[in-house]
Amino acid sequence: MTDNDGASGPDESYESYWIATTPGTSYPPLAEDAEADVTVIGGGIAGLSTAWELVRAGRRVVVLEADRIAAGVTGCTTAKLSSLHTLIYDRLRRTRGAEGARRYAESQQAAVERVVEIADLLGVDCDLERGPAFTYVRDPAGAGQLRAEAEAAREAGLPASFVTATGLPFPVAGAVRVEEQAQFHPRRYLLALAEDFRSRGGVIHERTRATGLHEGSPCRVTTESGATVTSRDVVVATHYPVFDRALLFTRLSPRREVVVAAPVDAGRDPGGMYITEEEGKRSVRTAPYDDGRRLLIVTGETFKPGTADAGEKFARLTAWMHRHFPGTEVAYRWATQDNDSTDTVPLIGPFHPAARHTYVATGFGGWGLSGGVAAGRLLTGLITGDPPPWAGLYDPRRLWSAVREAPAFLKHQAEVGRHFIGDRLRTTHADSVAEIAPGSGAIVRVRGRRCAVHRDEDGTTLAVSARCTHLGCLVAFNATEKAWECPCHGSRFAPDGSVLQGPATEPLERREVE
Repeated sequence: MTDNDGASGPDESYESYWIATTPGTSYPPLAEDAEADVTVIGGGIAGLSTAWELVRAGRRVVVLEADRIAAGVTGCTTAKLSSLHTLIYDRLRRTRGAEGARRYAESQQAAVERVVEIADLLGVDCDLERGPAFTYVRDPAGAGQLRAEAEAAREAGLPASFVTATGLPFPVAGAVRVEEQAQFHPRRYLLALAEDFRSRGGVIHERTRATGLHEGSPCRVTTESGATVTSRDVVVATHYPVFDRALLFTRLSPRREVVVAAPVDAGRDPGGMYITEEEGKRSVRTAPYDDGRRLLIVTGETFKPGTADAGEKFARLTAWMHRHFPGTEVAYRWATQDNDSTDTVPLIGPFHPAARHTYVATGFGGWGLSGGVAAGRLLTGLITGDPPPWAGLYDPRRLWSAVREAPAFLKHQAEVGRHFIGDRLRTTHADSVAEIAPGSGAIVRVRGRRCAVHRDEDGTTLAVSARCTHLGCLVAFNATEKAWECPCHGSRFAPDGSVLQGPATEPLERREVE
């Protein structure tokens, strides 16, 4: 719980509402070599949607998940199913033409409808609700941009309009409104999808981290335990690709956002899904909660992993919620992570130009629910020989956008270089281990080597290498979430060095500092 000033209580937990309100899973780890038609790496919505579509198409499919299915990025989403992705259609209309914008709208809205269809098919109670989505601004200077976005979205085929009235408890200068969008409980949906996948012959292995990929005929995926899965095709759906051969890390920029959720009377429901890029980004929706109440879910305060502590971000977001929804008390809080592609559109398709049987899905830019479902249909079409008409828009091999994405690409690489070199120019982040307060962590030079040292609340220290095992950038400590984070590509590690989030697949090496 939190006090009204946004400060965290001593027993604060950071589990998402979706994970807290669903049972855990216990699919067995991969214990011995296996064979399949397709190996899917990653058990989030992109991986599970792809696996389910493939098994329905008659393929033998094995899913490998490093931790627990639907418990990573997908388990920490705000759970909007929408084809209105902030401000994208006017940009697509300018950069990819009217046809590109139309293809994007078609694929994303089809994903919304696909979830509705599957939820009905499986008979799963996942709190699915239909309603409008809004992108709004409060500053009158931004209203013209929203008018252009509404026009572009309407031209792309969406039921879009420009409005000045919303259900928010404050006035807006304008908003794009798109009808027939959806919101749901993503983990309930995906747990049902996983069980249906298994009933059709699919296999899921949790606590099975993929560490190697051999492309060939057939392909082989090796795992942390040494066991291997051999298959004709492989799909890498790990949110951030865990294999670097395609150099996709040069085209992806990671970011984290914090989420706070509080019960409110049903009469205070703003009646839709809202988002704005103002004020450090704000996203608002509600979900069914209990009799007479809804759960208000507010997201925002974007930051790059390893560059800020989440505590201040939670405080700012909580204060914003209290200001606009007074009397609320935070019941859940968590953080999520997304990857933006440098040219706006997700990367879904063949892994690299020479790929014949390996595929990837990444770069969803905060819209991974509709994007993940669209990826499932797209990748299944590519593997079965019947790709959808919008497959080319998402092709990771697209070269025609290279010039167009150059400014964003160069900016991202400059920022990575700044961290890779600049962080090393600092002789130390703390002069000694003794300086590190309980509950915090810092980089300390010990016997000529930089060590990432964490001191727990009882004073015990734990030290690991400060170099991220992905590409060697120095990590930084997020004291609120108790994690070492890489500012270059977003890998995250527990205080003991174990991998929490890729692209890293190897833990930080333990160090002795006493």
